[in-house]
Amino acid sequence: MKTQTNFRGYSPDQVLLLPPDLNDWLPSGHIVYFIRDIVGQLDLGAIYKSYDGSKGGHPPYHPEMMIALLVYAYCMGMPSSRKIEKSTYESIPFRVLTTDQHPDHDTIAAFRSRHLESLAGLFVQVLQLCRKAGLVKLGHVALDGTKIRANASKHKAMSYSRMEKSMAQLESEVKQLLAEAQAMDRDEDARLGKGIREDELPEELRFKQSRLRRIKEAKEALESEALLYAGHDYPETNWLIKNKKMNSQSVILDAK
Repeated sequence: MKTQTNFRGYSPDQVLLLPPDLNDWLPSGHIVYFIRDIVGQLDLGAIYKSYDGSKGGHPPYHPEMMIALLVYAYCMGMPSSRKIEKSTYESIPFRVLTTDQHPDHDTIAAFRSRHLESLAGLFVQVLQLCRKAGLVKLGHVALDGTKIRANASKHKAMSYSRMEKSMAQLESEVKQLLAEAQAMDRDEDARLGKGIREDELPEELRFKQSRLRRIKEAKEALESEALLYAGHDYPETNWLIKNKKMNSQSVILDAK
């Protein structure tokens, strides 16, 4: 579907230099490719229409990528947007799924909240397609108690009443997954502060030059403490005293 919005590029088959192809990062049978292909078959028209490209600004992440990311993360038992963001850097399946793009946790949470109603329906469609394709489980999500076979001459088709029950179960499962993600992000925002990741380094430690300077200052401070507490059993500085003995014959260790 064409839209006026200028999304950031999203080309799952894009060729890179190292490695030569994103699809080389995982075996061909990995579930990430299955989810990506299924999401690629969905009608995302309602989500596309919610964007207004005439307003300018930074291009948003492609909805197809964001939906595939959320489906995979939630089905793998990862409701936290912060953990999803981290995984786009550290987990190969997530990096393949996002084509090595890294939406931050605020962007992930905002996308889910903005499209919550549409996402619920799309998520159910994904699970239905997975079940119809022959899967009985997608990550942590059970799709159906019975695998439905294609050969109708030997196996009865799913009854209408059972289809309704199964549909209700999927919808309930999706509702629970989305609610859990909303609650997780809300709790983490309250605990850590909005926009802050739990594993982030302080500002002065994020860049090599300032990080090395800070490490040097910390080491010098500990060395000073080592001299001050020499002769005492002080575990925090004992290792520095031992290093001094090994590296220099001029260190005075009998200070009182």
